Amino acid sequence: MSIEVGSKLQGKVTGITNFGAFVELPGGSTGLVHISEVADNYVKDINEHLKVGDEVEVKVINVEKDGKIGLSIKKAKERPPQQPTSRPSSQRPRNSGRQGGGYRDQREQETFEQKMNRFLKDSEDRLSSIKRNTESKRGGRGARRG
Repeated sequence: MSIEVGSKLQGKVTGITNFGAFVELPGGSTGLVHISEVADNYVKDINEHLKVGDEVEVKVINVEKDGKIGLSIKKAKERPPQQPTSRPSSQRPRNSGRQGGGYRDQREQETFEQKMNRFLKDSEDRLSSIKRNTESKRGGRGARRG
């Protein structure tokens, strides 16, 4: 049986490492499920999700010339199609649930030039504060002696 990118296969977990799990595929070949491809959420310890001997459904995500096979468990799961109009939670505005908006709304209305001027002023203020706190009257760098 040839293994092609995009195909879904049943496999058996044969080994677990700190970076992923090795899965034996039909035909005797072995592929790697990287820890980032085990579940949709962050996986700190792969042992919480898989054990040696588990039967898993995997999707082939790449086959390299040297024979290495990249697999994914999370891509093998059927998920309902997401709405194209909704944004991922990481791209939503932070104050989306708050009333009033306030300061953030004003900042979003600024032109590029206004944002750039505010950035330059903030940078200059921070830089002068750093210089004032790190340079002594005798010159050089370091904390003041007192």
